[in-house]
Amino acid sequence: MTHPLLETMRAYADEFVELRRDIHRHPELGLEETRTSSLIAQRLSAWGYEVHRGLARTGVVATLKRGVGGKRLGLRADLDALPIREATGLPWQSRHDGVMHACGHDGHTAMLMAAARYLAERGDFSGTLNLVFQPAEEHPGGARIMIEEGLFARFPCDAIFAMHNMPGVAQGHLVFREGAMMASSDDVTIVVTGLGGHGAMPHRATDPVVAAASIVMALQTVVSRNVDPQQTAVVTVGELSAGRANNVIPDSARLELSVRALDRDVRDLLEARIRALVELQAQSFGVQAQVHYKRDYPVLVNTAAETAFAREVGIELLGESGVTRDGGALTGSEDFAVMLEYCPGSYLLIGNGAGDGGCMVHNPGYDFDDGNIVVGGAYWALLAERYLRN
Repeated sequence: MTHPLLETMRAYADEFVELRRDIHRHPELGLEETRTSSLIAQRLSAWGYEVHRGLARTGVVATLKRGVGGKRLGLRADLDALPIREATGLPWQSRHDGVMHACGHDGHTAMLMAAARYLAERGDFSGTLNLVFQPAEEHPGGARIMIEEGLFARFPCDAIFAMHNMPGVAQGHLVFREGAMMASSDDVTIVVTGLGGHGAMPHRATDPVVAAASIVMALQTVVSRNVDPQQTAVVTVGELSAGRANNVIPDSARLELSVRALDRDVRDLLEARIRALVELQAQSFGVQAQVHYKRDYPVLVNTAAETAFAREVGIELLGESGVTRDGGALTGSEDFAVMLEYCPGSYLLIGNGAGDGGCMVHNPGYDFDDGNIVVGGAYWALLAERYLRN
């Protein structure tokens, strides 16, 4: 039997499908989401929310208080697009060349906005609802900026939740996981400096390219020989650049790494081993190496009680067949992880389609499935009503 909230949300669907497509036509990069934030702020204010703007430059926090309940709930959606040239050919394709909503943040915003309108007009709850529309999830990390500028100090939450679409999973299917769900993400730059020279006389130079190549190969042993085989870790060399001519040994070479882990201790181990290995490899080739190690997003860890609650809401809405109780962890990263370091909560996935329409995110051919506005909007509305019970 279909849950009544799904039927109710279908009556809202056309409005928020159009909102999603409007945002999709006008994508904005991180910390530049001025049109998007203005659009949602105006609507939220018209629906009776107390709207606050300016956190992380373009962030929006909308608060709705009802009754005498003391509980405080946070629901978060992300706003930003990606620097990708869209290739969908859809009528609502991006009008900004080289920028597109290739990760579905337009859909995440529309789902939460649909729930926001329902809760303002019909919501049966007692307590404080904080809707957090966060900029710059992709870059440079709007969650941390919002927190540093007072998000949880100004808008305290007893729990906070977020949702992301997932291609490859049936449309509207919800996936939950307790504990570590998404990996930490660290950015590493290694600069190897030697002594350049003529390619025909390598003995008169100190070749940083050979040293860099050896470092690349040695890095492959960090995961295979230093990390417990039952743990998950990734060390990817995404860039190796050096020189411009085949007969010139350059002075330097540069490597760019992406380093990921699903455990905080493994994250520490990866940094220690990478630093030590690069230093010793450089010494063996008689070159210098500098390691610039930037810790970016932490491991996303869903707290037990909040995940159990979120799962039960999903089962109430969709039934057992509509949810995965304990899905697998992902090695992608998400800066909602930072919010979960300050507040209990849970991050869940909503399927974006398992067939031909299931193009992966960060792809020029990707598009959010508008059918999820009904399911996602109904889920957020039900979760808010259940958490902030009268």
